[in-house]
Amino acid sequence: MGVPAFYRWLAEKYPLVIVDVLEEEPVEIDGVKIPVDTSKPNPNNLEYDNLYLDMNGIIHPCFHPEDRPSPTTFAEVFECMFDYIDRLFVMVRPRKLLYMAIDGVAPRAKMNQQRSRRFRAAKDAADAAAEEERLREEFEREGRKLPPKENSQVFDSNVITPGTEFMAVLSVALQYYIHLRLNYDPGWKNVKVILSDANVPGEGEHKIMSYIRLQRNLPGYDPNTRHCLYGLDADLIMLALATHEVHFSILREQTVKERQREKRESLMKKFLNIWTLREYLEFEMQIPNLPFQIDFERIVDDFIFMCFFVGNDFLPHMPTLEIREGAINLLLAVYKKELRVLGGYLTDACQPNLSRVEHFIQAVGSYEDKIFQKRARLHQRQAERIKREKAGAKRGDDVEPHFQPEALVPVARFHGSRLASAPTPSPYQNGTESSKFDGNRSSRPPKFARSSSSATVGAAIVEAEENLEIDEGGNKEELKARLKEVLREKSDVFNSKNQEEDKIKLGEPGWKERYYEEKFSAKTPEEREEIRRDVVLRYTEGLCWVMRYYYEGVCSWQWFYPYHYAPFASDLKDLGQLNISFDLGSPFKPFNQLLGVFPAASAHALPVRYRELMTDPNSPIIDFYPTDFEVDMNGKRYAWQGIAKLPFIDESRLLAEVEKVEHTLTEEEAKRNSVMFDMLFVLSSHPLSESIYLLDNHCKQLSDKERIEVKERIKPELRATCSDGMNGYISPCAGDTHPPIFRSPVEGLEDILDNGVICAIYRLPDPHKHITRPPPGVIMPKKMVNLGDLKPAPVLWHEDSGRRPWESDRQNPPGSISGRHLGEASQRLIANSLQLKANGNGYRNHANTRPSSYAAAHGSPHASHSNGLMYNGHHGMMRPMTDSSHRGYNQSLNSAIPSYHSQFYGQPHDEAVISPSYSRSHLPYERDSQSSRYHPYERDIQSSRSHSAFERDSQSSGRQHARNAFHSPDLRPGYPHGPVSRAPSGATSHGAYDFYQGHVSSGPVSHPGTHRQWHGGYPPASNQSSFGGYRPPLARGDSGFIHHQARGNGFAPLHQQPPHGANRRPPPPQSGYGRNGRK
Repeated sequence: MGVPAFYRWLAEKYPLVIVDVLEEEPVEIDGVKIPVDTSKPNPNNLEYDNLYLDMNGIIHPCFHPEDRPSPTTFAEVFECMFDYIDRLFVMVRPRKLLYMAIDGVAPRAKMNQQRSRRFRAAKDAADAAAEEERLREEFEREGRKLPPKENSQVFDSNVITPGTEFMAVLSVALQYYIHLRLNYDPGWKNVKVILSDANVPGEGEHKIMSYIRLQRNLPGYDPNTRHCLYGLDADLIMLALATHEVHFSILREQTVKERQREKRESLMKKFLNIWTLREYLEFEMQIPNLPFQIDFERIVDDFIFMCFFVGNDFLPHMPTLEIREGAINLLLAVYKKELRVLGGYLTDACQPNLSRVEHFIQAVGSYEDKIFQKRARLHQRQAERIKREKAGAKRGDDVEPHFQPEALVPVARFHGSRLASAPTPSPYQNGTESSKFDGNRSSRPPKFARSSSSATVGAAIVEAEENLEIDEGGNKEELKARLKEVLREKSDVFNSKNQEEDKIKLGEPGWKERYYEEKFSAKTPEEREEIRRDVVLRYTEGLCWVMRYYYEGVCSWQWFYPYHYAPFASDLKDLGQLNISFDLGSPFKPFNQLLGVFPAASAHALPVRYRELMTDPNSPIIDFYPTDFEVDMNGKRYAWQGIAKLPFIDESRLLAEVEKVEHTLTEEEAKRNSVMFDMLFVLSSHPLSESIYLLDNHCKQLSDKERIEVKERIKPELRATCSDGMNGYISPCAGDTHPPIFRSPVEGLEDILDNGVICAIYRLPDPHKHITRPPPGVIMPKKMVNLGDLKPAPVLWHEDSGRRPWESDRQNPPGSISGRHLGEASQRLIANSLQLKANGNGYRNHANTRPSSYAAAHGSPHASHSNGLMYNGHHGMMRPMTDSSHRGYNQSLNSAIPSYHSQFYGQPHDEAVISPSYSRSHLPYERDSQSSRYHPYERDIQSSRSHSAFERDSQSSGRQHARNAFHSPDLRPGYPHGPVSRAPSGATSHGAYDFYQGHVSSGPVSHPGTHRQWHGGYPPASNQSSFGGYRPPLARGDSGFIHHQARGNGFAPLHQQPPHGANRRPPPPQSGYGRNGRK
């Protein structure tokens, strides 16, 4: 599913689900960085039990980091990963379990997408290399020196795939890291750690969900377990909802647009709280006059199923629905309209009711003509606008631009690019602000002044070499910037001289017939109908497969959708007559998957005989690996959005050829190609270690293969404290369960000489039915969302005329004045028109002092804030906010806020929700209907120094709100200021390369030499490097508010146009509604 599109929709529509993460940083004493003590309470005032890491969301960013030079060795990637995990652990501080899941072999349904991505990556890399070589030649002709390309172990990110040598070494490195942290970090002392590496089949996030589902409703399981899952995929939100666990948060990075809007140099982290999303959905799905009893848990399941239509990783995109065109809003509107006619829900747990699904999707399909017609109009306008802009640009070629385009500025994001040929210093290292451009300065580094005539010859030579290096460095940065710009321009279809003709012309009569003729080669009506029926059958199979995958796990390892294109919504007919069934089958072996997803350019990651199958022109399966293939833009603008029309893998042909070469594998290659189990690590002082020791002693005389076959059930119902309620099975691992010395597999990191960690094999509990509702005994959090927090139903995209862009929730065009800048400009305009004398905050505090004739009163109707101004709904003007004290660091402008007291009116009212794109920090606070204040959950830490520093009572007003002082760092209360100190690096890694399945071999040490043992409980000094520039997220009160231009709402009273002569004053409030209670 498109991450930015779905996440952005969710954040805009349900803003209270997103909260900022308060990240504690290490302190520096006498030049020594002291790591954060993670055993102390979580500064976010919410204690989590379990932290789950979708490791591929960590591995990929560490191949292309933003805060440090691009890595050139595996060891540098591992150290970056250790820092990353450390940082996440500091934020969440799990108390019971840390689960690290790396993507293993995926089902065939996902392999098609992986294949497309990897072939596209190889093609893009080849294009970039050719373009870079052309630019290098151009620089050489101009006499501009460039540093030579450097060899790198990480030149091909396709190696982040199960079965490669990199993934095998990564598993060992993570084992070392786990041992390191369990031995030396007090916050890890009581934590169980499970590592599910690339040799365990299944996608990382789905292995995590299987663990959660199979723990639920078993003896010893705590129904109030608090889960936190880190990952970058939008489908994690749906997976978390599908567990029906209430206390669930998704930890993720802000989007690039959020980062640009908040003007941050680094991506900060956000919590997406599932319990708040459930509240929003409960309000959203209040459907009156249903002929059956409403069941909210069934509504949640239907919401998940509906979202499959707008994108998932297993089916191609349906042309009818685009998230950016309000597709989810359309699905919700149709669902609420049609549910009473359906007579029941679309799904029952993991089983869709296909007859009802057909009725629903046919109702959606009835809007196709309008959707396609509007899309065609907008596309035509966009093409004409870009054509005019390019014509204007050509006329102004001889005019020097006022500023250099951002894409040409060598900034930090290029440091992690695959196009970079060598490491480059980050802005934190060279002390410059690369995110800003000064038109009076050159982007090239300044040259040093020439030495005086008295300088020695040696000094002159050194200086000349330094100047040469500086010139080369500046040229390299310019090369990277120009390369990036050239590639971006080439990827834009509108820049192509020979643009593809749109032969389908969606929205014009006959579009469906043309679609099946062009995309499926159906020439006659009979062929179209035959193909349509099969496409609908396979697509419906896909919907059922995905639903079962989300709720039960893989129901078929072999099934996949055998077309490149999806049907239209209106094509999904006669679904109730379909008979859908699946055969489970078995997953591919890792090397077989590599053959199924890799292009020939990545064949170097496979054993020699496997490699020949991909590269030898005489190979029987050489047709699986085209070096050139068609990319169908399918109406999209950028090349990466196109569809790679690759041939589908014929499994029987592939496996037949593999069988001929599998016997040639070495012992090490055979291990990489095998299926393994999860590994469980605990400190020897953990209560569970006793069971592991007893089992290990019982199996001492068995061979490694026999030991793994033995398994003992964990019985939390007998000793709940032993495993913290975790169910499943343990087996003794191969080799030494508790090695006294653990060697470092990462160069530069020290050995663990007094190891206290014990390892075992872990297996999940036996499969059982997933109950799709919160477990008995769960304590629901107090409500965070009120009716006032909901946005009015939006205008459906295809019905929006476009004349009022603020009604369709569109972004401001580039270059327009918006956000804080617009707010400041409006303040100046209003201040000048009212002839107010401004103070430091822009206004006099007594500018709107209540006349003595006004009675003291409660809240201002329809009040809202914008950058220090409060809209006076009755007087129709803006007035400055009173100078009240801060309400609390956990409350931001868009929060659900209790009504406040004003000197003007006598009725309490809700504040209008301001700019739904803002996030509110620290949502683990509950609203007290009596005191109108927020309190943490019962399990939260009740006292916090930073919290109390913000909570002050205002004698002049019962309502407290943030003032403009938040824009000045000097006026933010409760937090120190100054340069941001760096967090500690993570530590390092796990035993030598042959430490498979958690054991240490008895062979020679791979890194001989003396190693200093840690003393005093601190990790080795080599492991205490900083995070290298991670910018920590701060409390909302500390980071300040970045105000954005408030987009209007066509349904809000302030934006509706009353009849001529009608009273424009907002209607009086209705009693019984407010922040402190519901009617």
